[in-house]
Amino acid sequence: MSVETQTLNDKVLNIIANRFRGYFPVAVDVETGGFNAATDALLEIAAVTFRTDAAGRWMIDESMTRHVQPFEGANLDQEALEFTGIDPEHPFRKQIAVAEKDALQDIFKMIRGRMKSHGCKRAILVGHNPSFDLAFLNAAVERSAIKRNPFHPFSTFDTVTLAGLAYGQTVLSRAVIAAGLEWDEKQAHSACYDAERTAELFCNIVNQWGVLGNL
Repeated sequence: MSVETQTLNDKVLNIIANRFRGYFPVAVDVETGGFNAATDALLEIAAVTFRTDAAGRWMIDESMTRHVQPFEGANLDQEALEFTGIDPEHPFRKQIAVAEKDALQDIFKMIRGRMKSHGCKRAILVGHNPSFDLAFLNAAVERSAIKRNPFHPFSTFDTVTLAGLAYGQTVLSRAVIAAGLEWDEKQAHSACYDAERTAELFCNIVNQWGVLGNL
């Protein structure tokens, strides 16, 4: 590898760390058995990481989804299940669902690897109403007794606020469409689909601001 190529690669990898004070944004979405993070089941979790090109334009890098087994004694609200379309007893789901700890460890391993390559010190959750996702994430971390959570415990990037500023829309589907991206209502309310659309929305806004701010 030439010196010029190595310098370019280092520049690209440093863009993310320099953009947000060393924090590594990760889009996260959870699907749950209710609204109470302390008592209701975490059923799906998806995480999407980012990368940039040499011009500093943000894009999706990796994504990972895990179907999660309800923790022992978890509440499953029927209205929440009907909203998400998740059947915890479906035979296929029961074959692929993993324990909370295993799901989190898989996702955290991916995140730590990308953080390290970009020179970032900590991850920060990007979400649409992220307080909900972060609450369920933190509750699952506590139940699983995981000591090394890469995410900041309370700081987040909220695409509701960002999209309201950039496009005048706060509902995820409307914000995605306003950003010129595709939205498929049939795929909505799966953790993977919502996390990837949230990630794309975040990229659009950051790229727009990068151009306007000459960053």
